Amino acid sequence: MSIEVRRLTLEDIPGAVECIQRAFEDDPYFHWVFDVAKFSKERNYVSLRNRCLWGISNGLFYVAREKIPGCISHGGLEKLPSYRVVGVSMWISPHPPDHIQSLSSRFQDWLLSLRQLITNIQFRGRGGLHVHRYWIWKESQAKATQRFWTDARGYYHCNVVAVLPSMHGKGIGRKLVEVVTDRADKEGIKCYLESSKAEPNIKIYERMGFRFVGDLDCDDSGTVCKVSPFLVPGLERMALTRVFLSKAILHDPRSEAVDKRKGKVKEDTDVLVSGIWSLMR
Repeated sequence: MSIEVRRLTLEDIPGAVECIQRAFEDDPYFHWVFDVAKFSKERNYVSLRNRCLWGISNGLFYVAREKIPGCISHGGLEKLPSYRVVGVSMWISPHPPDHIQSLSSRFQDWLLSLRQLITNIQFRGRGGLHVHRYWIWKESQAKATQRFWTDARGYYHCNVVAVLPSMHGKGIGRKLVEVVTDRADKEGIKCYLESSKAEPNIKIYERMGFRFVGDLDCDDSGTVCKVSPFLVPGLERMALTRVFLSKAILHDPRSEAVDKRKGKVKEDTDVLVSGIWSLMR
């Protein structure tokens, strides 16, 4: 198996969107923020495509591609190798608090908003999104970043890491994370991500130099949401709760985290980050 990690391009978008959708079908945050009965996979596809178009210019969006060897056709002609997207990561570059957004970046943000508006009109809605829950999560995330983001230089922020279920255990998730954390180590910049799964994700992230810093509590008062048992200690086998927990996790530069990494055994991992569903507004 030959895997390459590279920046997202236009030709990668269909495979990247399919990869994300398949990877997050059973994600707890997805089931909390969407009405599954009303969920529109077609609308979601277009929304994710819009985000990918934005990310090519404004983000650090990567894909892991599996090379499919070429072959000799019946006519004796050699077919060139093809590729399929098997993993995706979506990162945002660090911005200091006093960062002034460029006109080009503002235009891309405006274009994304316009595309999403057109998508909502085309599909006559947001495809089952519980809008109030989305804003509950955004408010909780804002409070968390205000609390945990203490470095004035900013943070590399990972919104998404997704790997096709059939490709788990091959180290693809690690490659998609370390393509940015290695860069951050060289620059001395910290990284940040959130996960809706405490187990096994926290241990997986710790092996890559991350450390758990706290919970994001998204409480939709009076409305019950389903979460995985291991998300909330003490609620084992209880499927219903009002509080959805998301984990905030930081990555220190290697110079600061080297002692924490000693003795850690490297493992192939594939990490799913539930922050993806924030992209479907």
